[in-house]
Amino acid sequence: MGAFAVWRWLRRRPAQEPEPAPDPAAELRARLAESRTVAEEQREAAGELETPVDAAPDPDARRRDVHEAARARIDELKRSGPDEG
Repeated sequence: MGAFAVWRWLRRRPAQEPEPAPDPAAELRARLAESRTVAEEQREAAGELETPVDAAPDPDARRRDVHEAARARIDELKRSGPDEG
């Protein structure tokens, strides 16, 4: 029985070398590069959506329009009465 154990020990396959662990620094560099790309795309998209100051509507005119629309809605609700709701 002992001879069998020695024979088996001599015949066993060499242990496979484990795969090298991924480099955490390389992984972080890749994630950082990806986030920089996304951030740059977001900045570009935000720049396209901005309205130039000289092309922006007058805030006072916008405020008046909003108040007029609100008053009209309130008057409409008052006219409809409490029953119709």
